[in-house]
Amino acid sequence: MPKTNKNDAATLIDTWTLTTAATLGSSVRAKGILLEIRARLPWSVRKSLDLRGMALVLGMFDGSEEDFRSASAVVAEALEEAESLPVIPREIEDILTISTSERRRWLEDGRLPSAGTRTVKLRGRARQITFHVFEPRLVEDILDRGLVEDWREEDAAAAAENRRRAALKAKLTRTLKKRSSTADEAGKMSSTDLAGWDEFQSSGLLR
Repeated sequence: MPKTNKNDAATLIDTWTLTTAATLGSSVRAKGILLEIRARLPWSVRKSLDLRGMALVLGMFDGSEEDFRSASAVVAEALEEAESLPVIPREIEDILTISTSERRRWLEDGRLPSAGTRTVKLRGRARQITFHVFEPRLVEDILDRGLVEDWREEDAAAAAENRRRAALKAKLTRTLKKRSSTADEAGKMSSTDLAGWDEFQSSGLLR
């Protein structure tokens, strides 16, 4: 049975369609924008703002006209900044279709520049987490230029080279170990062959 949205029965409704420049084509980013704007609203009306597809919908009932006008103004003002809101980790992973390990690796080696960090408190917990955020226009540029595939090819080539070097190193180690073992055996044979030499030499048989 389809989930019923309380805004469906609202009598005071306002709708804003999120632009592609704001969402970067990501439903995860759209949800992030919703949460960002909700955080700017009074606690009592936050759930009155919802997301339907790529549109924000504010719904209230008769008698809430003042709250509705106030909330609507906050949403409209916040949406003016939506396209410049920093992109958080889960959003960039969805936008670029990359894994968490790829995001961390490319952040570490500088291919994915950080726009700074953000610290948030986990809901219902005292613990805080800090994470890197990214500039939306940079993310858009990476997406448009198809850099992710280039980076993956670079990583694959680097991994292949690392495996080749590791194989050569292992082969060299085995060779050196084999030579060392052969030298030890030769030394043992020489020692056995010359056993009693001092006694034989002292007998004067070679004089």
